Amino acid sequence: MATFRFEINKKRPTRNKTFIVWLRITTDGKRKLLKTPIELKSANDFNSKARQDNWIRPSEPNSAKWNNNLAEILENAKDTYKDLKKTGVATSENIASTIKSEEISPSFLQYAKQRTTDILNEGGHRNFKKYNGFCNKLEGYLKSIKKRDLLFAELTSSFLSRFEAYLHSLKNERNPDAKLHPNTIAINLNIFKTIINRAVEVDRLIKPEQNPFLGYKYNREISTTKEKLNEKEIEIIEQLELKEGSLIWHCRNYFLFSFYLAGIRAGDLIQLRWCNVTDDGRLEYRMAKTKKDRSIFLHDKAMTILQLYYKEECKPTDYIFPLLDSNADYAKAVTPEQKATLPTDMIIRLNNVVGAKNALLNKYLNKLAKFANIEKHISMHIARHSFAKIAKDNNVDNNHLKNLLGHSNIKVTETYMGNFETQETDLVMASIFKKKEDPKERAKKLLENMTDEQIEAFLNFSTK
Repeated sequence: MATFRFEINKKRPTRNKTFIVWLRITTDGKRKLLKTPIELKSANDFNSKARQDNWIRPSEPNSAKWNNNLAEILENAKDTYKDLKKTGVATSENIASTIKSEEISPSFLQYAKQRTTDILNEGGHRNFKKYNGFCNKLEGYLKSIKKRDLLFAELTSSFLSRFEAYLHSLKNERNPDAKLHPNTIAINLNIFKTIINRAVEVDRLIKPEQNPFLGYKYNREISTTKEKLNEKEIEIIEQLELKEGSLIWHCRNYFLFSFYLAGIRAGDLIQLRWCNVTDDGRLEYRMAKTKKDRSIFLHDKAMTILQLYYKEECKPTDYIFPLLDSNADYAKAVTPEQKATLPTDMIIRLNNVVGAKNALLNKYLNKLAKFANIEKHISMHIARHSFAKIAKDNNVDNNHLKNLLGHSNIKVTETYMGNFETQETDLVMASIFKKKEDPKERAKKLLENMTDEQIEAFLNFSTK
């Protein structure tokens, strides 16, 4: 019969003045100590009389996580004992030797899952989906190599390389005929790195020099071409004759309302209520992505769309657009502060409904593009890109755009605008290498071959 117990040596702290938690294994009166990764700053944080799951007292900030890690270590030791007992060699020495050869180490997979849950409980619902997706992909890879778990001790640059190769083999969920986008792979590796950094810096589960990302390089996110509509295409959409009250008619309204108000994000638009409209003709709300308050002037075109949905019986707390149920349980939380106190399962349900509605809108917006003979992929977010592009064409500088788009810093805006200025440079290049001819004839030919948008861009450039 083997017994297992955690202990510390109060009389022998480490050079860093910490106290290592040891696992003591006893069989037939013989003892063997195994070092765990847990080190305490104070010996008083250890409960020597603890039996299960409460070895580290709450006075240590990491007590909950470290108790979970110790529970995993204990379970692993007991499983090792059972396996060795079948062979008749279950001595304390053999148990310790077997565990040590496997490297006593907490589970990274369980740590990543716990971190994902923590993010959700802390209100990071957008990041929760990304972290949860990473955990699912990691589990998928482990399953492909017939492993159930991943220990911190198994995290090496070689493992990262194999996992990255696995990501490159996965199909794109939105387009099954294609593989994962390089940016999706970069995002998943960024999450992997962030979780490990937290394990090093906050929870001290591994030492800094054991971080596998120290010697590992991977491709960062690449800039992508942002689809956008020009003024003429916006006018075509505005003038389309659609059956009033039809789903595609509603979707056109939502898209244009977002465009008219500097590209309100779909998630925010879907959750707008009449109380967000002020008496002095402004729309005031808190952006879900940045948690910043925003106030926008409601000009005539935006007001016209609002009037299509306003009824005398509308309550201030009712949703403006018929996308969410104003009587749903989650609808009782009106203010950002009230939303933050909703139960986690209710928040997940609300986010799922918002996500489903956004997907439906994007589906019908592509149908709208076909009706308008616009050969571009349109989504709610394209309203944001289109506003930014048209604003830039009208000489709105990046600092003003930053405020209009609600960006946190100017660099985000500059990235947004990065590929919106190519038409001006194209015109300049053409003028440099054009053969010399009569200026009037040259201007006439140039105008004949230019679109309205190019002419506007040229005029803007020539008058700067």
